[in-house]
Amino acid sequence: MDLWHDLADQYRAFARDAADSPTFAVWSAAVAEDAEVLAWLGSLPPLKQQPNLVLAAARLHGVPAPGPYAALRDALLGDGIDGPVRATILSRSTQTNEVGRLATLVPAFALLAARHGGAPWSLLEVVASAGLCLYPERQTYRWRTGDGDVVVGAGPELACDVTGPAPLPRHVPPVAARRGLDLNPLDVTSPDDVAWLETLVWPEHDDRRARLRAALEVARADPPHVVAGDLLTELPRLVEEAAADGPVVVLHSAVIAYLDDAQRVAFDELVRGLVADGACHWVSNESPGVLPSITASAASPAPEHHAFVLGVDGRAVAWTHGHGRTLHWLA
Repeated sequence: MDLWHDLADQYRAFARDAADSPTFAVWSAAVAEDAEVLAWLGSLPPLKQQPNLVLAAARLHGVPAPGPYAALRDALLGDGIDGPVRATILSRSTQTNEVGRLATLVPAFALLAARHGGAPWSLLEVVASAGLCLYPERQTYRWRTGDGDVVVGAGPELACDVTGPAPLPRHVPPVAARRGLDLNPLDVTSPDDVAWLETLVWPEHDDRRARLRAALEVARADPPHVVAGDLLTELPRLVEEAAADGPVVVLHSAVIAYLDDAQRVAFDELVRGLVADGACHWVSNESPGVLPSITASAASPAPEHHAFVLGVDGRAVAWTHGHGRTLHWLA
C-alpha cells in the first residue's frame, strides 16, 4: 500500500494486505466503494487518511472490532469537525512498533556482527515509536526451519518461519547502547500511549497483542532513550553520538512509506553516505516500492505473503513478512 496513491486504491490495497484480519479486510474494501466515507476521509490531510490510523482511531472511540462495517461508517460520518475520532486522527500517527519484526532483523544483526568480531552494537532506530525494537538481546527467538527449530535468547518468545540460507546466530548479538529517533516518541510508562499502541494491533491478532504487552514489560524495566526529531536532519548527529558506545547500526522498519518521493530519495542518499563514510551500518525493513535501490538488488522476487524487503548496508538480503511471521533469506 502506498500512502500517496489514490485514496480508494489505498483502501483496496489495505484490504488485500490485511487479509489475515477479516474485520479490516471487509471494512477497507467497503470504504473503497463508499463515496460518502471517501469524501469524509478526503477532508483530512493526506497522511492522516491512511487505513491503519483511521481504523485505529475509530476503534479507540468505541467502534467494535470485530464488528459490522455499518458501525464504522456511522462513527466516521457522525463525527463532526471537532469530533473525537477526527481529533485522534489529527493528533496521533501510525506507530505500530511491531516487536515481532525482531525475529527477521536479528539475522541481519548477526551478519554484521561477524564482521566486527562480536563487538556490542550501538543501536539507533529511526522512527522508533516507543523503542520496543531496541531490545533484541532481551527476547527469545524460535526460528522454525526445514531442519527443525533454532531457539536462542532469553525473554519473551518471538517465532518466525525461515526459508533459505539465513545466518541464524547461536547467540543474539549484544547491545552496548540503544537510542531512538521519532517525531513524536511514545512513552512506555504512559497509559494513553500504551492504549494507542494496543489499539493499533489489528482486531484478530491476539498473538501480536500478547507480544506487545510482553515487550512493554521489557522496556519499562529499562526505558529507552528516544528523542524527538526529524530523520532527515537529526540522523547524522545521533549517529556521531552513538558511535561513542560502539559500532553503530541504524535500523528502521515500516517507516519510509510515510515519506514522499523526494524525502525517500534524500533519506536513501543520506544513509548510504553515512555507510560509505564508515559511520554506521544500515539495516532496513521496508515495503518494496519505497527504497527501490535496495529492492532492485534482490536476487529473486518475493514469495507470497512476504511484504517487506530486508536490506543490509543498502543491499537486499531477504524478504520478510510485515509482522515478522516469516523470513526468506536470499542466496
